[in-house]
Amino acid sequence: MASFGLTGGIASGKSTVAAVFRDLGAKIVDADQLGHELLRPGSPVYAQIVTRFGGGILKAAGEIDRGRLGEIVFADPDGRAALNAIIHPAIMARRNELLAAYHAEDPAAIVISDAALIYEAHIESRFLKVIVAWCRPERQLERLLAKTALSREQAERRIQAQMPGDEKRRRADYVIDTSGSIEETRRQVEDLYPDLVRLARGEPGVRGQGPGVRE
Repeated sequence: MASFGLTGGIASGKSTVAAVFRDLGAKIVDADQLGHELLRPGSPVYAQIVTRFGGGILKAAGEIDRGRLGEIVFADPDGRAALNAIIHPAIMARRNELLAAYHAEDPAAIVISDAALIYEAHIESRFLKVIVAWCRPERQLERLLAKTALSREQAERRIQAQMPGDEKRRRADYVIDTSGSIEETRRQVEDLYPDLVRLARGEPGVRGQGPGVRE
C-alpha cells in the first residue's frame, strides 16, 4: 500500500482534487472529516477543547460551534497552536487505523490523506509523495468568500493564518493548479494518477514531479 499526502490552503480546490482521485480508485482519508468526528460530544478531544476554550464555543445542544471556534483560533495564534496540539495527534491516530484497515483490505491500495496542515504539522516525511492543490491568490479569496459568510477581512485573516500557497507549492512533489475550470483540474489529476500507481509499484521511470511542476 502506498500513502500519499494531499494538501493546500483553505479554498484552494483540495477537496475537488481529492474527489477526482477517489473517482480514479484511490482511498481518501479526509482529515477534516476525522476532525468533525473527534469534535462530537463525549469524545476525549471534545472534552479537552471545551476545557481549553470554555463553554462559549458550545451550541445550545452542547455541540462545538465550529464557526465560533474558528473565529477564536484564526484571530489568536496561541489558541490555534493549542487547538492543533489537541486535535492533530488524535487525527493521526485515527488515520493510522484507517491505513491499516485499507492495507488489510488491499495491500496494493493507493491511499491519499487529504489534510490542510501537512507542512505546518511537519508530517510530510510520513508520505511517499506530497501533492499540493494550488490556485492563484485572487481565486482563493474569491472562492472562500463565495462558499462562506465571512467578511473580506475575516477571509483574508484565515488565508494569512496558513502557510502561503506559494511556499506549499515550492515544497511539493506534485502540484495541481486549480485556478481554472473543474475540467482542467480533473485533467491534471488524471494525468498524475498513473505516476502514483507506478510509484506504489516501485516501477522506474516515474516523473519527479507532476502537472504544474514547481518552478
